[in-house]
Formats: sequence, structure tokens, C-alpha cells
Amino acid sequence: MRSDFDTELEQRLVRYCAVDTQSDPDSPTSPSTEIQYDLLRMLESELTEIGASDVRITDYGVVLATLPGTAEGPTIGMLAHVDTAPAYNATGVKPVVHRSYNGGDITFADAPELRLSPETSPYLGEKLGEDIITASGTTLLGADDKAGVAIIMTAARHLLANPDIPHGPIRIAFTPDEEIGRGVDPRLPKDFGADFAYTFDGSKPGEIEYESFSADGAVVRITGVAAHPGWAKGKLVNALHLAAKVIDTLPQQTLTPETTEGREGFIHVTDMRGSAAEAEIRFILRDFERDGLAAKGALLERVCAVVAAGEPQARIDCTIAPQYRNMRYWLEDDMTPVELARSACRELGLEPNSVAIRGGTDGSRLTEMGVPTPNVFTGMQEIHGPLEWVSVQDMALAVNMALNIAKAGAST
Repeated sequence: MRSDFDTELEQRLVRYCAVDTQSDPDSPTSPSTEIQYDLLRMLESELTEIGASDVRITDYGVVLATLPGTAEGPTIGMLAHVDTAPAYNATGVKPVVHRSYNGGDITFADAPELRLSPETSPYLGEKLGEDIITASGTTLLGADDKAGVAIIMTAARHLLANPDIPHGPIRIAFTPDEEIGRGVDPRLPKDFGADFAYTFDGSKPGEIEYESFSADGAVVRITGVAAHPGWAKGKLVNALHLAAKVIDTLPQQTLTPETTEGREGFIHVTDMRGSAAEAEIRFILRDFERDGLAAKGALLERVCAVVAAGEPQARIDCTIAPQYRNMRYWLEDDMTPVELARSACRELGLEPNSVAIRGGTDGSRLTEMGVPTPNVFTGMQEIHGPLEWVSVQDMALAVNMALNIAKAGAST
């Protein structure tokens, strides 16, 4: 069944997804890519047009705005990120709307060999008659997290157009660089000014998440010994061979993303680059508990030490840096934002479901920095690849979730 929000959500998502906003982990700037400003400025303009207050883009690339309160209540924040993941092509996205889904395979105009099927994406089988949005086959869609952007924008437009709806002040933030772990600048909590907040960056309707991975990033730099290959015997120490040995020495059957699930953590090699003389490997380390995360970092350091000991002419440096921590550590001390969201969810006729996120959100960092920020569903599925999809009707449920949260805040 179509809702009052379906057309607006469809138009917004198609418009936003067509804008390339891929982030770049190698860039030192904030945002990491200039192209993210293309959508940030669009959102700044649209927020101004619908009547939001205090609309601005910060020096660190976050769009901020206020929906003035119509009743007493805490200041509630709502966030989504504009960037898309750098792991897959996001240039030239062509969103496709598949109306009234018939239950069969969805095909892709630009990649005829691809199939989106209920057999491999079982939740799709529950979406009969709904409107499904995908890309055209050669890019990701970018519903992660432009679905969240569209949901918040639609809810904001509705609240501003209907001032009779009671709600406290609402603060909106659209962040860059979430996909590379740099979405929350240290200045954001103060500039945001929310008592608590919600990221709209989740999956199935009903999901309200207050637990995420804890995360570190690791860089292993290997310096070998360069020599002309024609006269290399006894001289050359190939950095790429040592890099491969580091990767191969790590557990392959127990600690990789493809072999873990649920509450199991992992060590994931994300990329390797370099030459025979010098090489660099990047890893992400994930675990739900601090001790488990520290153990994975220690394991990586031991492997590097063992490989280095076998080739004393080489140098292997392992640098581990914190990224974010499990937001449960702080939210479990005050579950008010979570319980408010659960109540708002039940008003939709959905039973709230809280699962541990096998990833992180801007809410992970914000919660750690003093702004409790659980995560709310958007409907997005199969993210970070060409089979990414979202149901317009699921997004409409998320809009009503946002409205229910706003109204519930006025009564607290």
C-alpha cells in the first residue's frame, strides 16, 4: 500500500543517489572528497527552501539545521551520512525504480548477468507489490545512506509544513566520510547541540540498534631491499613477498569477515599496494568487546614480528589506530533514547528488534563523545555492491518512525 510519503521519498532518493559522493580514505581533507559538497550544498539549499532554521555547512563539511520546537521537550538530533563506500564503483549511478515488485528475479540493464533474487536476498521475497529501487548494475546504489538522507528530509518537510504536530526542537545533521570512519569531527557534538540523537542508517523495519562493533584500523608498512632482478641473487628482499606472507600467516578460516557472523569479530585486509622495494597493507580490526579487539591487534603485531624475524634485512612496521567503540558501553547506562525509539516503533505496529551491528555508525562516535545516538532502520539491503536495493515502502515506515520519535520527545 502506498503512503503519502512514497512519491517524495522515491524522487528524493533517485535525485540524491545520482550524485557521486564517494569518500576517499587516502585523502587528508574533511570532507575527504570535494564531490561530497555537491550533495551537501544541495541539502543546504533544500533545507532552506522548506523553512528550516540555522541552516549552514560547517568548516568540516557537515550540514546542520534546526526544526524549531512546537512544544516543550528535549532537543533530539537526526543524522544521516552523504558519502558512499569507496570499496565499489559509485560513479555514474543510474537509479532504477521497479514498481509493484512481482516476486521474481530483478535484472539490471547495464549488467545482464546480474540477478537480484529472493533466493540470495530472502527479505526481497517479502516485498511483493512494493516499489524497489536499485542501480543499473555497474555501480552501488548509495541507499547507504542516502535512504537515511531522504527519510530525514521528508520527515523534516512534513514537520515544518504541519506546525500543529507537537515536538521539541529537532536538530538535523548530514555528515561526510562516515564510510571511512571520519564522519564525526570533534567539534560536532557542541555544534549539533542535541540532548540525544538517532542515526537513520539501519536495515530492516523494526531494527533499533544500540550496540556496534568496536573498531581499529591498522597499517603494515614493509621496507624490503631493492635490487636489479638480473643481479638480485642474495641481495633482493621483495616487500610484496613479505606482505603476502603476513596475510597468509594470519588465520584464514576463523578470523576473516567471510568466516564469521553474529558476535564474532575479525581481522580484514582491505587493500595492499606497493612494489618489490616497499609495500603497505591496510586492515580493519573488529570486535564487540575491548579485550577481543586488543587481542586481534596483538595477533597482527605478533605475525608481523614473526615475518620480520625470518628476514632480518627487511623492516616491518605495524601501526594500529582507534576508530570507534561499541556504543553499548555508554547507552546501557541510560537507555532513554532506545526506549523512546522502541515506543515509537510499536506505534507503527512493528515489534522493535535490537541486534548488534556488525559495523559502526556515526552514532558510535557521537555516543562515545557524549551524545547518546542509537541507530534506526531505513530499509536498505545488500549495501556496498551492485545488488544494493531498498523498498520505498520501508523508507516510508522510517519516515513515520522519525515523526513518532519527534512526537514522543515532546511528551518526555
